[in-house]
Amino acid sequence: MNTNKKEYFMNNFKKVGLTALAGSLVAVSAHAGELTVTGGANITLKHGTATSTTNTSGRGIGTDKDVAFTGSGELDNGTTFTVFTASNDSQTNLTSGFISIATPSFGSFLFGHHSGAAHYKYDEEVPQAYEQISDITPTVTQNKVGDFMDNNHITYTSPTFEFGGAAITFDLGYASDANDTETGDGGVPAGAGVYGTGQEAGVTIKYDALQLGVYGAERENKAHVSGAAVDASQDEFNGVWYAKYSMGPVSIGYSEFYVDAGVTGTAVATDAPKTLRTSHGFTEGHQMGIAFNVNENFSISYTESEETYDAQDDASTAIADVDQEIDAIQFAYSMGGMSVKAYQMDVTNPAFDEDADDSKVTEIALGLAF
Repeated sequence: MNTNKKEYFMNNFKKVGLTALAGSLVAVSAHAGELTVTGGANITLKHGTATSTTNTSGRGIGTDKDVAFTGSGELDNGTTFTVFTASNDSQTNLTSGFISIATPSFGSFLFGHHSGAAHYKYDEEVPQAYEQISDITPTVTQNKVGDFMDNNHITYTSPTFEFGGAAITFDLGYASDANDTETGDGGVPAGAGVYGTGQEAGVTIKYDALQLGVYGAERENKAHVSGAAVDASQDEFNGVWYAKYSMGPVSIGYSEFYVDAGVTGTAVATDAPKTLRTSHGFTEGHQMGIAFNVNENFSISYTESEETYDAQDDASTAIADVDQEIDAIQFAYSMGGMSVKAYQMDVTNPAFDEDADDSKVTEIALGLAF
């Protein structure tokens, strides 16, 4: 091929390529979504520290910075999609993220890690003015119900069905490796881990000012087969139900939970801290909460939690059950993008340790949102 013909074909090829590129850009623009950035910062003054073994009295000033990116768009058939990711406090890594696809008639599908699993809708569902009490102390077991479903899970939420005046919604979830961690893109988790697959299911019923929820989650525990040895460990089961009712500015709620990690072993003494999913036996308990909106800017709430560790020890020298009790009062006042929030909390027998000092914690926080 001579030089002139070669240049002729190359020029036309470039024109075709540029025309196709321009057409594709027009098509993308017609269906382009949007990206929004939200965030907030908190400055906290805290007195006292709730730990698993002792009450360390002290004062501290802390800061918390959060930034989240949300992208969204819509297809021609009305299906919408949302992409969400959030950074951690140091802004050096990501803490959670999901991709959600919502269809017009068949419900929505969510794929994510550390965000969006069904258990978030059901654990600790009692009204609070500031935050859930598990955000105050890590020893609250009810917050752990179903949290193993956070490793790159798939969650389906049904459309809302009307029945007898009630609105009913179902949630179903599946995790191929239910270990509360994150598997990177294209990664495959190690098959030799302690846990296998996990499943969760929940139903929410709303009727006027009343809301009910029931949830259960189970995951495969592979610890019962270790080489040639077989022990009595079983699959893990978590369950919770709640009821909330609103009467004008007042909201009340009650919730009960049950966590059986399927772990066997030696009973833990009453004067020693218990570690969830390591100490055998099971934990059960309840939370009660009431919140009052004084006006559109100021609210107050009270939460009471009681949890019992049952070692399931049938020996003649059986280990007695241990109760952990928490009482928390919270306040919140908002002024546009700024808020002032506070709580005071008392913990008896933290981490189900009868020898641990009772803990008292007070926090005041200044929040800024954008």
